[in-house]
Amino acid sequence: MKKRKCDMMGRGILPINAKLLVEKVSFKLIIESFGRTCFEARNVAEGAKLFKKMIEEGDTIWLGIAGAGIVGGLGGYVIELIKRGFIDAICTTGAQAYHDLHFAFGLPVKQGDSKANDNKLHKQRIVRIYDMYIDEEKTLLAQDELIREFCSHQLLPLRTLENLSMSSADFNFRLGNYVLETAKFPERSFLAAAADNGVPVYFDSGSNHSIGMNLAAEYLNGLNVEISSSLDILESAAIVYNSKTTGFFELGGGGPKNFIQQTSPTIKQILGIDFEGADRGLQITTALERDGGLSGCTFNEGVTWGKYKKPSKDLVQIFCEYSIVFPLIAGYVLENCKPRKPKQLVLQNDRMLEKLKKDRKN
Repeated sequence: MKKRKCDMMGRGILPINAKLLVEKVSFKLIIESFGRTCFEARNVAEGAKLFKKMIEEGDTIWLGIAGAGIVGGLGGYVIELIKRGFIDAICTTGAQAYHDLHFAFGLPVKQGDSKANDNKLHKQRIVRIYDMYIDEEKTLLAQDELIREFCSHQLLPLRTLENLSMSSADFNFRLGNYVLETAKFPERSFLAAAADNGVPVYFDSGSNHSIGMNLAAEYLNGLNVEISSSLDILESAAIVYNSKTTGFFELGGGGPKNFIQQTSPTIKQILGIDFEGADRGLQITTALERDGGLSGCTFNEGVTWGKYKKPSKDLVQIFCEYSIVFPLIAGYVLENCKPRKPKQLVLQNDRMLEKLKKDRKN
């Protein structure tokens, strides 16, 4: 049989070892030098110090993950932030949760070429995410099989009924534990780190990604795993409602930004509870405000919706592509902040949700 020629010859991508990097680089010196200059460099310094403030003042810190940073190796920073107790809850696209699993199970992701001949790649069954290559058979189809195995062997025994309704945080907690138990490299997965530290991981949508597609296939096999949007909305709002202070850290915009920021309007506007909004916000984005889209809208605009308490220096937006800035900010707090004890919020969802239900007016 003729061997299939393949352009999957680039350098392999793995999550960055953030702990090792912090031991060798002075992020404090970089951030302080940025703060003595101008433009976005000074904004980056303000954002890094704001994240440090969130950590040191005990905020319940949400991380929003849009874009394709995880599949590009940035998950290593997320893993280390989780392990240090610097992230308490996450909202991510289902796509990045799906791609996160490749690293845990040793499925190949390679550096590629953003100017490649895509017709040629398609014939070779290679999919491209900008300058990254993923093998359709060795990675995507193999990952699909692992997800279906998880569904059929790990979820079905939990209920006597075939209809399993759960929040995406519940689903991802079980998926993360499955990774811890079965994967060859669980230390490479932020889902596994989140499960190990009790950090709830929500999807901004239950359907527009490969995990949802595989759940649809399981539906045809008689297993109806329902990711409940209502539970997602209520649980995330309950986390914010039960927190003394809250900080949002958003990588990009899109669905994760909206999911995190809608928690306060859910509490006040929908449930009728007197609530002022989150205390602090930090976003890294390339989106512009002037097109009216949520990804680029300012935090001050969010104040009008009750998403944040008030316009202040504790709301910082950095206009840059986050693969450049996120490592600097993450490195800065990893170097300069003492680890916090994990809040283990995923284990407290029932208690927090009960208080929200008790206090609601509508």
